[in-house]
Amino acid sequence: MRLPRVLPVLPAVVVIALLGLPIGPGGEGGAGPADAVSALMVLYCGIRLVRDRRRPLSRTAAVILGLPVLGLAIAATGAASPGAGITGMGRYLQIFVLVPAAVLLLIRHRGDFRVLAWSFVGLALWQGAIGVHQFLTGTGASYQGQEIRAVGTFGAQDVMGMATVVCFGLICAVGLALGTTAVRQRAVAACCALALLVPLALSFSRGAWIATAVTCSAQLVLAGMRRALKVGAVAAALGVILVGGFGVGSAMLQERVNSITQVTDAPDQSVTDRYTMWAAAVDMWREQPLTGVGLKGFPEHRDAHASLALSAGSDTEGAGAAFRKQPLLSPHNMYLLILAEQGLIGLLALAGGWSALLVCGLRGLARVRPSGRGLDCGLVACGLLVWQLTDFVYADIGGPSTVLTAVCFGLAAWWGLAGGGPRETVPVPPPVPARTEEAAAR
Repeated sequence: MRLPRVLPVLPAVVVIALLGLPIGPGGEGGAGPADAVSALMVLYCGIRLVRDRRRPLSRTAAVILGLPVLGLAIAATGAASPGAGITGMGRYLQIFVLVPAAVLLLIRHRGDFRVLAWSFVGLALWQGAIGVHQFLTGTGASYQGQEIRAVGTFGAQDVMGMATVVCFGLICAVGLALGTTAVRQRAVAACCALALLVPLALSFSRGAWIATAVTCSAQLVLAGMRRALKVGAVAAALGVILVGGFGVGSAMLQERVNSITQVTDAPDQSVTDRYTMWAAAVDMWREQPLTGVGLKGFPEHRDAHASLALSAGSDTEGAGAAFRKQPLLSPHNMYLLILAEQGLIGLLALAGGWSALLVCGLRGLARVRPSGRGLDCGLVACGLLVWQLTDFVYADIGGPSTVLTAVCFGLAAWWGLAGGGPRETVPVPPPVPARTEEAAAR
C-alpha cells in the first residue's frame, strides 16, 4: 500500500503501533507514548481545521461527541481538589471526546477505515504472539501460583491490556472476514481471527471472553443468519479440537469458565471484591444522585462505603515484575464508576452519546447491507462499540491500552456519522482560488 494513501490516517496508525512497545516492569499505568501521540494528533487536527477554515463536524456529530462535556464540567467542580478535577476531566475528554473527534476527521473514506482496522489486527497478533510465548515458557503474569497468564508487553500491572488488544483485533478480523471485499483479504482476516482465539483464551480474562462472545455473535447475526450458523458450527468444532482434543489449557480454562457463574455459591476473592466495590459505588451515588462525589473521588470514598469483605488489593507478580499488592481504586464497572463520580447527569450524558452512536451505526449498517459495499466497515465499527459497551460492565478505563478505546469510539463515530451511507463519504477539499489573467499569462 502506497504511503500517500495512508498518510492522512498515519497519526492514528502510529498511536496504535506504539501500544506494541514494552512497558517497564512495575510501571503504574500512567500516560505513555501512545497518549502523547494522541494529543499531538488532536493538535494536528485542530491546526488543519483552522488552516482550511471549514466546519469541522456536522451538527449531529458535535452534539453526540460533545454531550459528555456538560456532565464532566459539573463533576470536575465537585472533585476533592482542583488538580483531581482537571486531571480527571482531561482524561475523560481525551478518551470520549477529543481523540474520537480527531479520528473521525482523519478518516476520509472506507479505505482509511480498513487501514486502521488492519492496524488493530496487526497489533493484536504481535501482542498475542508474545502472550502465547509467555504461557509456553512460564514467563507471564502469575495465575494460581504459576507464571503462565498471557499479558503481552503490558506486564502484570495491567493484566487486561493484552486481552483488550487481542479482542479489538479479533473483532476487526471477524468484521473484515464477513465483508464483501476480495476473497484473499477475507481469507487472511479469517485466519487471523482464528489465530487470535488462542491468546484470548490464555489471557484468562472472563470479562473479555463474555464481551467477545456477545460481540462476535452480534456480528454474525448482522452479517446474515445463514452465515452465522455456518461460522458458529466451525468455531464450535475448532473449540472442541483445541480444548478437548489437544488439551490446550483445558483444566485451567474449564475452572475459569466455571467461576463465571460462581457468584453466589463459592465466588473467588476477585469476584467478591468486584461485587463489594459495585455496592460501594451505588452507595456513593445514593448520597449524591445528580452530580456524584466528583471526578477521581471513588478511591477517597471507597472505604467509607465498602463492606469488610473487600480485600486490601489484588496480588500481581510475574512477567518481569516483583510481587506487589495493587490497590483497588475503581469499581471495575464503567457505568457504576460514572454513576458514583458524575451522578445521573454524567451517566446520561456519556451513555446517551454511546447509545446514539450505536443507533447511528446500526442504521448505517442496514443501509449498506443490500449492496454489501462497506459491510465490513460497518461490522467492525458496530462490533467494536458493542464489545466496549459490554466490557464496561466488567471493566473501566485505566492503563496504557485505554487510548485504544478512544480510537474505537472514533471508528464507530465515523461509521455512524459520516461513513454509513450507501456511498462512502469523502470530505470535500477547500476550493482553490482561480488564477487571474495576469498570473496565467506568466
